[in-house]
Amino acid sequence: MNEKFEHLIERAEQLIARIESVLPQPLAAPDWSAAIAWRYRKRSSGHGTLEPVRHVAAMRLEDLKEIDGQKEKIQRNTEQFVHGRPANNVLLTGARGTGKSSLIKACLNAYAPQGLRLIEVDKADLTDLPDIVEVVAGRPEYFIVFCDDLSFEDGEPGYKALKSILDGSVAAATPNVLIYATSNRRHLLPEYMRENLTYTHTGDGEVHPGEGVEEKISLSERFGLWVSFYPFSQDEYLAIAGQWLASFGLDSEAIAGARAEALVWALERGSRSGRVAYQFARDYAGRRGG
Repeated sequence: MNEKFEHLIERAEQLIARIESVLPQPLAAPDWSAAIAWRYRKRSSGHGTLEPVRHVAAMRLEDLKEIDGQKEKIQRNTEQFVHGRPANNVLLTGARGTGKSSLIKACLNAYAPQGLRLIEVDKADLTDLPDIVEVVAGRPEYFIVFCDDLSFEDGEPGYKALKSILDGSVAAATPNVLIYATSNRRHLLPEYMRENLTYTHTGDGEVHPGEGVEEKISLSERFGLWVSFYPFSQDEYLAIAGQWLASFGLDSEAIAGARAEALVWALERGSRSGRVAYQFARDYAGRRGG
């Protein structure tokens, strides 16, 4: 009888262990000395983990050209942050390929010696941000939670989760955490022509947006600092291409000789972005053995 009872206890313990293995577990703190950047990943089991980014892109602030105004704003805010002074959550919006994500990576490399760290979180996992904040709270480092290419469709759950997080709760509770997000949409949600019909006019001529428009604006307004990026002119595009060619070891004569090809490259892609300039420089320098 005792043997049968012990067997039942053993089976029950095995069953409990299996159930526990598939239940979501509290987010564990990683080895913070392993990297300066981390990715939050959700496993199929529902377990979230912070995975170290072993090779962070070697982007430097001086590598980024023709965005000096935007660079100055982001640098100033980041310096305030790592020095323990008040700083804002940041929304970087505008044309694709103009350096939004690169600027954040360059800031990470520049300020990592002062304790700056980065955690990349996909928009689908934003509902888990309180767990991430709990893990880093009390750490001596300063953490940027980075959401790249952020945008929402109507009804997505991450929208309201982010809205709640940005409403002062994260910054107030954890002064070592800020959110930096990039997006091609200023208000992070699609905008439709019919929404213009919801605007109302007061007797003194003021225009007020309708509830739908107000809801879309309310999320982006929760970012304390907006930084806008714009398409590059032809001269700016060529300057950026030239800078990247120089970084690959080409001299000024070779860079001048590449201008025509750089313009054709941009024309074929329908864009004069910094990303296109970088891709051209890699191709051109590679063909020349640079």
